[in-house]
Amino acid sequence: MSDSPVPAFRPFHRRIRLPGARLVDKARGQLRKGRVLAYSTESCFGLGCDPMNHRALARILGIKGRPNHKGMIVIASHIDQLRHLVAPLTEEAWQELMRYWPGHYTFLLPASPRVPPVLRGRHAKLAVRLTAHDEAAALCHALGSALVSTSANRAGKRSLKTARACKKAFGDRVLTLPGRIGKRRRPSTIIDFESGRVLRA
Repeated sequence: MSDSPVPAFRPFHRRIRLPGARLVDKARGQLRKGRVLAYSTESCFGLGCDPMNHRALARILGIKGRPNHKGMIVIASHIDQLRHLVAPLTEEAWQELMRYWPGHYTFLLPASPRVPPVLRGRHAKLAVRLTAHDEAAALCHALGSALVSTSANRAGKRSLKTARACKKAFGDRVLTLPGRIGKRRRPSTIIDFESGRVLRA
């Protein structure tokens, strides 16, 4: 794929309440230390961290008991938060993606060589999404960063739906942020962008 200039996208403009400055500062500090956040997403609470932090990624896998070959999803509030995580795309490819974003579609895109292997797992592609969940998008916007987004639960167990449940399950291993999940009953649809194949409906 050629490295064409990325088109200008609409800025973050949703009329929602951003996280309080004190909470954002605390969350930012946790990310710098390689710690894990629990936050609300479209269908459940998610566990997240800095997608480029190897230590934080290992912490998430340990908390979930998740095998390291599966890879994880990354969400963002703006396309610029994803560009360094994926290989260069054409302008036409970005425009096509923006037909579905913000939304509940997660796309597999060629991963940047700089991406930690544990983030993409055994795959050559990385799962990314511009989230349509206002609170998750506001968090990414306030932090100025994309976030890992994997369901808040032990592998094979039911995803947690509330901050209270996350605090009970994870205690001080995770900074749990207040919030409400969206109305979706199922996780995001996952599509391989190159082939159009749906991996998870």
